[in-house]
Amino acid sequence: MERTFIIIKPDAVQRGLTGEIIKRFEQRGLKLAGMKFMQVSRELAQTHYAEHAGKPFYEGLVSYITSGPVVALALEGTNAVAAARNTIGKTKPAESDVGSIRGDFGLEVGRNLVHGSDSVESSTRELALWFSDAELTPWERSTDPWVFENR
Repeated sequence: MERTFIIIKPDAVQRGLTGEIIKRFEQRGLKLAGMKFMQVSRELAQTHYAEHAGKPFYEGLVSYITSGPVVALALEGTNAVAAARNTIGKTKPAESDVGSIRGDFGLEVGRNLVHGSDSVESSTRELALWFSDAELTPWERSTDPWVFENR
């Protein structure tokens, strides 16, 4: 079972889209393994976006993600990273398909509602930054055999 990391960003929280976004991941078949409503510290933001340090947009990323509360999610499922990214849509909302989170609710790159890990490696690193092992809960849904093959 693969895990992925998601941030419901400040713009989505402020717009009241948190429940709708979580609903879309759950309807896709992904299962919650962890969830936090939190204010991101500058230190965590800088560590999370470290690969962009020195780029012109870096300070904007850090300032934005710390500007209001977020919801951090750990999701599980078959090919969870790819499934979540398809559910989210392309980085630029105008290029995202209708039916994706960004395609339905986003207009601008800088306010694109959701972050999703782009690989299993990134997901592993990001989950370790945002969640302790004790904050991730393994569990079985009664519907798992109807969602996942070979269960």
